Amino acid sequence: GVFVAYDFTRRHFFFGSLLAGAVPSAGFGSVPSLRALGYKSPNEKLNIASIGAGGKAASDISGCSNENIVALCDVDEVRAAGKFKQYEKLPKYKDFRKMLDEQGANIDAVIVSIPDFMHATAAMWCMERGKHVYVQKPLTRTIWEARQLQEGANKYRVASQMGNQGYSNEGTRQAAEMIWAGEIGNVTEVHAWTDRPIWPQGLTQIPAPEPVPNTLDWDLWLGVAEKRPYTSGGPDYKSTIGGYFYQPANWRGFYDFGCGALGDMACHILGAPNLALQLGAPSSVECIQKEGPSDFMFPAKSVIRYDFPARGSMPPVKLFWHDGLKETPTIPGVPEGELLGDLPYARRPEGAPPPPTPPRTGFVGNVFDYEKYQAITNAAEKRVPPPDGSVFIGDKGMLTTGTYGEATRLIPVEKMADYHFPPQVLTRSPGHYRDWIRACKGGDPACSNFNVAVPFVEWMLLGVIALRVEGKLEWDAAKMRFTNNPEANKYLKPTFRKGWSLT
Repeated sequence: GVFVAYDFTRRHFFFGSLLAGAVPSAGFGSVPSLRALGYKSPNEKLNIASIGAGGKAASDISGCSNENIVALCDVDEVRAAGKFKQYEKLPKYKDFRKMLDEQGANIDAVIVSIPDFMHATAAMWCMERGKHVYVQKPLTRTIWEARQLQEGANKYRVASQMGNQGYSNEGTRQAAEMIWAGEIGNVTEVHAWTDRPIWPQGLTQIPAPEPVPNTLDWDLWLGVAEKRPYTSGGPDYKSTIGGYFYQPANWRGFYDFGCGALGDMACHILGAPNLALQLGAPSSVECIQKEGPSDFMFPAKSVIRYDFPARGSMPPVKLFWHDGLKETPTIPGVPEGELLGDLPYARRPEGAPPPPTPPRTGFVGNVFDYEKYQAITNAAEKRVPPPDGSVFIGDKGMLTTGTYGEATRLIPVEKMADYHFPPQVLTRSPGHYRDWIRACKGGDPACSNFNVAVPFVEWMLLGVIALRVEGKLEWDAAKMRFTNNPEANKYLKPTFRKGWSLT
């Protein structure tokens, strides 16, 4: 049928503006009422604490460093050493509950950048105390916890943001606007892919217990999770990315602690499809391919299929997630030799140092430049596409984006030679952290606030469950249950160790 661009754009304008933080979702009211709720004027600096100081938390703290950083918490002194030294005069804690008790009066907002399984508990403790929260993706480990956080943010009227920076990217908004303008027609299929896991998955044996290092509070690290002995994996175990067996970063691969490759990258790579196609809840999810299964870890490699019903004027769409890849998957209909996803990069000669990393500016991103792209792909040395990205397949064409929604372009790429992007209907982001900070001070809701992030996270987490349960799972979002598999339903909500709870 004919693609009615006017109706489509008009119908999506409110949705798009809301998503990009142009319209307050709950109508916060007048400035005086904002002041009463503890919001600050745009010129006043926020007092920000961080739960987590090493790893990703370090860059999150840096992203907010134009405000006042007032307290830091981390269970691992070695991991946190860099930030602890940088902010040597600040109060430091291992237990976030103690930090909130002792420093609460001096804290406006909190960054939560710790392993996935502790996000919900830490964030809820903050929100109950009236603190705004920035919570790293994938927000939570389970769907029940995600819904609790959405309810909590609305109940306590705090500003929230999930750390999926791609939602602030220019290319993510361009992808939505191109699709809404009918550039590739009706989208019926999406593929997304990643080279994750780059940490161990699919292991079948847990190494012998060892004494806990005196720089780590293992009991606090375990938090809500079931008790288990500490192990570094011993002298024969050392992963290339995460160090030792569970931590500091290998926890992603464990059912009890993380969400595998989906938890690391889906909130980034699937952001553009989620926004552009307004995906909502799928009707079913199934792991259709799996390599390296394990009783306690995610598999080494997988392909997951999601099926979404029609949404308004948009037809049903099937979405495929591919992880554990070394190169871009072969996708039927894509012209041979076409480079998809992230912009290609040069193969480094063996032993050559890596090129300098360009400075990041909040992942707002740059517009695709056809001439620069041609210069990259026509260079003498072999260019290869990084194995992260997505492709939209429509009945009139195709479109691809990179990890964070960047490098958005039509394919074949020659279509971009004289291309003009459609009119903007989405507001543009000032940067992912800045967006949240603005919301904390009473501005518009951040682009990935929990009212936006939770429905997205929820369908992504269905794939995490599909990796643990065989067969197609039929999903009833309204009742928060799988209708055809009681076993799968037990993974919707976590168990909490005695002495710990969500609140």
